Amino acid sequence: MAEKLLEIRKLTVGFVTDKGLVKATDEISLSIGQGQTVCLVGESGSGKSVTSLAVMRLIDYAGGVIADGSIQYHGQDLTVKSQEEMRHIRGNRIAMIFQDPMSSLNPVFTVGEQIAESLRLHQDMSGDKAWNAAVDMLRMVGIPAPEIRAKQYPHELSGGMCQRVVIAIALACKPELLIADEPTTALDVTVQAQILDLLRKLQSELGMSILLITHDMGVAAEMADRVAVMYAGAIVEEGPVEEIFSHPSHPYTIGLLQSIPGFEGERGRELYTIQGTIPPIGQLPTGCRFNPRCPHAMDICREKEPFDFLVGEDHRAACWLFEDRPVALVDGRCGRDEVKRA
Repeated sequence: MAEKLLEIRKLTVGFVTDKGLVKATDEISLSIGQGQTVCLVGESGSGKSVTSLAVMRLIDYAGGVIADGSIQYHGQDLTVKSQEEMRHIRGNRIAMIFQDPMSSLNPVFTVGEQIAESLRLHQDMSGDKAWNAAVDMLRMVGIPAPEIRAKQYPHELSGGMCQRVVIAIALACKPELLIADEPTTALDVTVQAQILDLLRKLQSELGMSILLITHDMGVAAEMADRVAVMYAGAIVEEGPVEEIFSHPSHPYTIGLLQSIPGFEGERGRELYTIQGTIPPIGQLPTGCRFNPRCPHAMDICREKEPFDFLVGEDHRAACWLFEDRPVALVDGRCGRDEVKRA
């Protein structure tokens, strides 16, 4: 098993409102090994982006707070570090690709200057050296004529090129961990395939770990070593990618997979949809948070939140359908708070 680079332990992130703290994530636990790709999947509103912002400690600037839990990076708890300390980690050791490349880039600076800025800030490079390194980064991410493109502004580039520029900025300082928040959402399928190939190639060359956030199960199948399925602020299933796709256990995971066109090999069948919508944060149902949409909901599902049960080797699912299975342990402890569920 790969050595743990990042370990999230029972992380609760919320937003303070006039009604108190509203939880966006609820005691989630997740680990990423050296050189490993972990995919965090789920519908919009599940808490995936909030999790990534918490790891980067950018949630502080978005009005959010880390209410409980820890984020261990090389044994250091990022939740207790000051923003000044985090500035030496962000961009340098942990980098992030944000969802929309056009809104991530500054329209008044050339793309070369935006890459060079990261190198000057974190690597203490001089002006010319940083600029040349920025051009090299554009070449590395597959942008043709990088010397010319480096002098252009974001609006002069296509969406696919802007995404490559954002990747170049994120990778400029050769981080150990790359957080990619739906890096292919706004791209057509051809460019999406190119970006995913690029990430795999760069991961192999740099030996970095990737936390890939997506709502596309096809992307997860193609990229992941492990998959964590998130719903309404909680991880409801987690395990090796082969286990998740060959033996999906939680009804939500099964629904996501059945929603993929042609997943079961039946052409012409009506596309499966999960009934209902994800509940707003602060308005979660009693018991299992998926029970109003679940076709297998039982009385206990409406009364008590389920434990994380062990449903396979290194494979856990939070569902009362597996009540006869052992409770899964995360770092030697129950995957969730037993007292809360009693």
